[in-house]
Amino acid sequence: MLADPRLPREPGDALKYISLSSNDPKRYVSLGLTVRERFVSIDPADFAVAGGHRQDYLLHRLELHADAHITDNTRIFVQFENALAPGLAKPTPVNVNRLDLRLFFIDTNIPVDGGLLKLRLGRQEIAFDLQRFVSVRDGPNVRQAYDALWADYEHGNWRITGFASQPVQYRNQSDFDDFSDRHLTFSGIRAQNKLTQTSELSVSFSDFTQDNVHFLAASGNEERKNIDLRYTGRREGFDWDSEAMKQGGQIGLKKVSAWAIGNLVGYTFDTLWSPRVGLQLDAASGDRNLADGHVGTFNPLFPNGYYVTLSGFTGYTNFIHVKPSMTLAPFEGIKVVGAIGALWRQTTQDAIYVQPDVPVPGTAGEPGRRSSTYGQFQVNWNATRSLALDLEFDRYIVAEALRRAGGHDSDYLGAEVKWGW
Repeated sequence: MLADPRLPREPGDALKYISLSSNDPKRYVSLGLTVRERFVSIDPADFAVAGGHRQDYLLHRLELHADAHITDNTRIFVQFENALAPGLAKPTPVNVNRLDLRLFFIDTNIPVDGGLLKLRLGRQEIAFDLQRFVSVRDGPNVRQAYDALWADYEHGNWRITGFASQPVQYRNQSDFDDFSDRHLTFSGIRAQNKLTQTSELSVSFSDFTQDNVHFLAASGNEERKNIDLRYTGRREGFDWDSEAMKQGGQIGLKKVSAWAIGNLVGYTFDTLWSPRVGLQLDAASGDRNLADGHVGTFNPLFPNGYYVTLSGFTGYTNFIHVKPSMTLAPFEGIKVVGAIGALWRQTTQDAIYVQPDVPVPGTAGEPGRRSSTYGQFQVNWNATRSLALDLEFDRYIVAEALRRAGGHDSDYLGAEVKWGW
């Protein structure tokens, strides 16, 4: 629309549409940036196990991009990222990446046999659905990217996707030092079918490899062969999203047999503040015998840090999760969420895990399936087209299995401002 000189302009619009051709308005460059500032207070970190203590810090993220439409159907996109964590005692590459290339890809759309083929090559984002297992990892400060070849064909109610990738591995030793290589790969194929206007079924097959990993039950090179099935939809006030993943493969000389399920269901009332009553039911396998020839510990692959809570106290590994919730929309653009969650281990022979799949020391093989109970409160406000503000408070009350390992009740507070242009 900015190609039309008759349209009114807002400040900065001159940089959102820079023409590349006086004869073709579809050839242009668009510049943009996103700033996210989040204050975080955790008391104590990781339930105070292994010396965790209260931490107050800031997560700063600045992303600057250029989007060049070089033909009607082809574009080149490049984005740089600056991520810092002032006040964080021991920042990791998930929190800090001073300056690096975050995205750099070329993509094109080609009409084929009544459908549309989309091809993308380069450093890009890959995310599926609610991002339970394949995400851009927006919870931590540094988002996950993938050096990948992506192909997508849409025809009628069908969408077929195939990809081969080397997920980006992050460092913070110098600028522009992030990399990918054959020691960490993720590839797959996915089919989606739109059953009705409001429901969809999808199935995917993927292969994940990682060299030199260490689980409680095994060490060595890891290969996970994953089958994922998902059904989602909404009807007459009800909404649902159900997903199941089965993992095979091996780690070193041990065979892998693991699984996970995720379910979100809810009902929204057509009344004042549009209240939605929701229920979340999740589970992921652990290893019932750390000394045998099999690994039952589920690997959540590339999980979404937002899915359970933003605090990171809970990993999608060896757990059972039940969470009723209530969502209200008192004003336009504002959502208020309150929830209570209960967490158990799927097996006491395996550990209690924090995000993404880090075992809590002193919990594996100890009695007590219950791990914690938590309360969650969120306020999300899309203030304008460009500005969003979010607040989250989580209170975790640990069970005896964590207390024996030295754990304590923990609080999380996150206050975030995001502005995009």
